[in-house]
Amino acid sequence: MKLLKDILYKTGIEKVVGSTNVEVSTICFDSRLVEANSLFVAVSGTQVDGHQFIQLAIEKGATSIVCEIIPQKLNDKVTYVEVKDSSKALGIIAANYYDNPSSEIKLVGITGTNGKTTTATLLYNLFTALGFKTGLLSTVVNKIGNQDIVATHTTPDAIQLNKLLREMVAQGCEYCFMEVSSHAIHQNRVQAIEFVGGIFTNITHDHLDYHKTFDEYIKAKKMFFDNLSADAFALVNKDDKNGLVMLQNTKAKKYSYALKSMADYTCKVVENDFSGMLLSIAGNEVWTKLIGGFNAYNMLAIYSVADLLGMDRLKTLTAISNLTSVDGRFQYIKSANNIAGIVDYAHTPDALKNVLKTINEIRTGNEQVITVVGCGGDRDKLKRPIMASIACENSTKVILTSDNPRSENPDEIISEMKKGVEAVYFKKVLAITNREEAIKTACSLANDGDIILVAGKGHEKYQEIKGVKYPFDDLSVLTETFELLKKN
Repeated sequence: MKLLKDILYKTGIEKVVGSTNVEVSTICFDSRLVEANSLFVAVSGTQVDGHQFIQLAIEKGATSIVCEIIPQKLNDKVTYVEVKDSSKALGIIAANYYDNPSSEIKLVGITGTNGKTTTATLLYNLFTALGFKTGLLSTVVNKIGNQDIVATHTTPDAIQLNKLLREMVAQGCEYCFMEVSSHAIHQNRVQAIEFVGGIFTNITHDHLDYHKTFDEYIKAKKMFFDNLSADAFALVNKDDKNGLVMLQNTKAKKYSYALKSMADYTCKVVENDFSGMLLSIAGNEVWTKLIGGFNAYNMLAIYSVADLLGMDRLKTLTAISNLTSVDGRFQYIKSANNIAGIVDYAHTPDALKNVLKTINEIRTGNEQVITVVGCGGDRDKLKRPIMASIACENSTKVILTSDNPRSENPDEIISEMKKGVEAVYFKKVLAITNREEAIKTACSLANDGDIILVAGKGHEKYQEIKGVKYPFDDLSVLTETFELLKKN
C-alpha cells in the first residue's frame, strides 16, 4: 500500500478533485484488473481509450483516477487527478510505487531493429559467467538470476517493468540487460527508468504498421538516447548510417563500435564457418561458437559494454569464447546424411538478408540453399514482397509458407509475398500454406550437404491462427524430420 500523494511526484498534475491522502493497493491501466482501492490510469492507447472505462473501474473498486480529462459526472468517494499525458504519468507513478528500482541496479537498454534479443541475452550470459547475479528483460524470456519468468512483450508495460526490476533488486541482482522496443519508447513504458547505458544495434525496415513512416520509427529509437542522463553511456553501431543520428542530442557519454569504420571499438572476422568464428577484438584473437557477420557485431557490442562497465578485458574475452547461440537465432543442427538445418527469427528484410548472406559466405557453392519463409499477419504489409524477393535472390529454392497469420488469411499473405518474386525466379518458388508441411518438403528436397533455412519464428513455440495460439516449434519439426529421414 502507498499513499496517492506519495506516488504522484513529478507526474505533471494539472488539477485534483478530492483528497490525495488515500491508500493505493494496486496500479492499473486495464480496467479488467481493477480491485478494491486501485488507482486506475486512463491511457489513450492506439486502439482503445482508457477514459471510456473510468466508470467501470470505479464500479470495480478504484478509488483514485489519473486521467487527461476529468469526467463531468464525479463520484465523491473517488479522487480524480488530471495530468497532461497519462501514459507518461503511468511510467512515473509505477516507478514511484516501486521506489524507483532502476536507480538501484545497473540497467543497460538495447534498441534497434535486429540484434536486440541476442545482444541482451549474450550480455546476461556474459555477466553471469563473470560471477554477477544478473537480470534479463527480453522478447524470449525474463530472468531474475537463474529464475525464468514468461515474457509477453519485448518490453514489459511500465507497471510490470518496475515490479520486475524491484524483484531483481530484492534478490541481489547487480546488473540488468533489457530490450527496449520502439513501441515501448513511443508508449512511454520506459518513462522514469534510469539507465546506466544504451546500445543501438541498427535500424532497418520494420514496424511501419505502427510508426507509419521510417522517419517516425527512427525518431522513436532516437528518443531513447535523447533521454539518457549525462552519467550514462550511449554506444552505437557506427556502420549503420543512423548510428551517429542517435547520438546527436544525447547528454550521455558517446561511444561507437564497428567492423567497417573507425570507431572506439573495432573487430575483424578472421575465420567464419558453420562451427563458429575467429574474431580479432582489441588486438586479441578469440574463438566464438556463434556464426556470421551479424553475430560479430553482437559480440563486439557485448565486449564494448563489458569494457565500459569496467570489466577485466581478458576475463571478458575468455567468457565470450564460451558463449553459445540464443534460442531461435541462427540455431544450427545437422542431419545424419549431412543436411544442415538453420532456424532463425529473421522476420525483417534486413535480418533475412543477413542470415542468407552469412550462409552464402560460408557455403562452398555446390550445395542448395532451401529457404522456408513467411510473414506475420496484422503487421507491416510493405515488407512481404521484399522478404520474398530477398529469399529468391539468395536461395536455390524458396518455399513461401504461413508464419503467424493471426486474423488474416495465410493464403492472402503468401499472395502478397509472391508479388516480390520476379519472373526469372518463378521455377524456384513453391507455396505451401501449412508450415509443418513446408518444412518437411524442404527436407525432402534436400540432398547430402544442402542447407535448409527456416526463417521468421525462431524461438516461438506457437503459431497464432485466428486468435488461437497452437503449439508449434520450427526447431522441433526440423529435428524430428531429420530423424525420420535418418530412419528411411
